[in-house]
Amino acid sequence: MRRVTLFVNGTSKNGKVVAVYGTLSDLLSVASNKLGIKASCLYNGKGGLIDDIVLIRDDDVLYVSEGDPFIDPQHAVNVTSDQHGAHTDWLTLNIGGRLFTTTRSTLVSKEPESMLAHMFREKDVWGNKQDQHGAYLIDRSPEYFEPILNYLRHGQLIVNEGINIRGVLEEARFFGIEQLAEQLEVVIKNSQPPEDHSPISRKEFVRFLLATSTKSELRCQGLNFSGADLSRLDLRYINFKMANLSRCNLTHANLCCSNLERADLSGANLDCANLQGVKMLCCNAEGASLKGCNFEDPSGLKANLEGANLKGVDMEGSQMTGINLRVATLKNAKLKNCNLRGATLAGTDLENCDLSGCDLQEANLRGSNVKGAIFEEMLTPLHMSQSVR
Repeated sequence: MRRVTLFVNGTSKNGKVVAVYGTLSDLLSVASNKLGIKASCLYNGKGGLIDDIVLIRDDDVLYVSEGDPFIDPQHAVNVTSDQHGAHTDWLTLNIGGRLFTTTRSTLVSKEPESMLAHMFREKDVWGNKQDQHGAYLIDRSPEYFEPILNYLRHGQLIVNEGINIRGVLEEARFFGIEQLAEQLEVVIKNSQPPEDHSPISRKEFVRFLLATSTKSELRCQGLNFSGADLSRLDLRYINFKMANLSRCNLTHANLCCSNLERADLSGANLDCANLQGVKMLCCNAEGASLKGCNFEDPSGLKANLEGANLKGVDMEGSQMTGINLRVATLKNAKLKNCNLRGATLAGTDLENCDLSGCDLQEANLRGSNVKGAIFEEMLTPLHMSQSVR
């Protein structure tokens, strides 16, 4: 039985003695298990490639490669230490095809817990791969690595013009250089322009409307229109979900089938607005004015204000046939002379609400809070079935 000593290509330490049997593939499999690499090539001490197991003699010293060319272990970089035992030897890094020459202490001293420090604190602990010239191969971007290496050299963050600082940040995170990553995050944050929260003006919005096709659904979710004059504009089918429309002037605006779900309409003026088929679920319209509005769609599409906050609103004279106001809050609201035929008011808070002169025929008032509500001059009588749970 023959036996051989196996070393990882380019090294002469931590060798393994194994028995030679079977085929060359069997020996490579054993080498992979013993050395913890994916063995694919065998070289003798002179760099000769062994392609047949019969060429191996007893007590041969062989070098196992993962496919990279033979590296003579005699030419490997010698590790020297200063009087404190710190590594000071020079080494070369091949970062994405570009060579960087530095000292081991540069990579280890500044950020001792980084990936680079762990890779090069002790030679060959990680089994770092080298090219044919002995440079350590690292598959990262050289453009973004250069500022990191300079930081490790002198402790200052310097990024040349034309280099994307976000790329440097990603490299710093990859190599685990936490202090540098924190500095880069601060630099990026300070370089960003302050967020503009100023409201959109009528002029800006009209320009926006004119640039949009009439067949396209305009999306205005979350936009700030606070205090804007949007009166008499055609705003049909526009999505204003969660938009800020507080104190807006929307008088005579056409909001047919628009989406105002969870929008802020507090203090807004919607007098005489067209609100046919509008969706105002859970919107906040506290203190708004909706006098003379039309919620009634002849096609049968019903306006939906379920769960809306309508405290103190003035909806006098509005057409609201079939409107859905289920579990909405209408405390202290004015609904004088409103048409609420067939309206859904189940669970609605109508405390102190003025419903004088309203038409509540077939309206559903089951479970609603009518404490202090005014029902004077009603056009049609209320039946118990409309209010009993």
